[in-house]
Amino acid sequence: MHYFKLNIAYDGTDFYGWQIQSNKPTIQGEIVSVLRRITQESVFLHGAGRTDAGVHALGQVGSFCTQSSLSAGEFQRALNALLPHAIRVVGAEEVGPNFHARWSSLAKTYCYRLYRGKVVPPALWRYVLHYPFPLDEDAMRAAASRYVGPHDFASFAASTGSEDDDKERSTVREIYASELANSADGEELLFTVRGRSFLRYMVRKMTGTLLDVGRRKLTPDDIQRLFQLKDRSKSGPTVPPQGLCMVSVEHEESWRL
Repeated sequence: MHYFKLNIAYDGTDFYGWQIQSNKPTIQGEIVSVLRRITQESVFLHGAGRTDAGVHALGQVGSFCTQSSLSAGEFQRALNALLPHAIRVVGAEEVGPNFHARWSSLAKTYCYRLYRGKVVPPALWRYVLHYPFPLDEDAMRAAASRYVGPHDFASFAASTGSEDDDKERSTVREIYASELANSADGEELLFTVRGRSFLRYMVRKMTGTLLDVGRRKLTPDDIQRLFQLKDRSKSGPTVPPQGLCMVSVEHEESWRL
């Protein structure tokens, strides 16, 4: 058996997220379909994280195993020849049997882009949230720093859709880094957050809460209060998906051959 790691980039606009769904185009579904076509096996692809519908990636990671004798480079070329142009395999390598895209992950980094200019350039509209209105950016930066550390993010997570699952899941997550910065051209605000794992819609709710701080509906000190409340109705809105991108995933190095 051979084991492979794929680095994957995609424009999520026209897909219903990462996870396979019946009769709907998804990133995982498209790649699995091509892998099965290439190998003639019932191959399954594991992802480092489940991005939602409309969310993009520069550094998603997938892993699969197969009896095929194709090399990593041959898999990469075949996948890119057969996949939609909105999905690219930007790297591929053979790994050891202990590697798993999700369970071997040490950290993930996401970035949400807020476009501040008056008019969004046509090449960017799929990848940013347009917000040209006044914001207290200093307060937003202060609030972003309050996310760092282990906290209960119940106020920043969507329901799983099941009351039983909501009761059983842990909503405690540790954020390693969280910052708001201006893009080089000054036209965008970039919210970048790094952590071990994230709850459903968590980064989008964190971003919406920063917007409410910028609009002075909340203050930076309210972030701690929201952790204590554990009430998602009290935090900011869930911002649209198109501004969010999975930038990178970090893994343990012990899997390397």
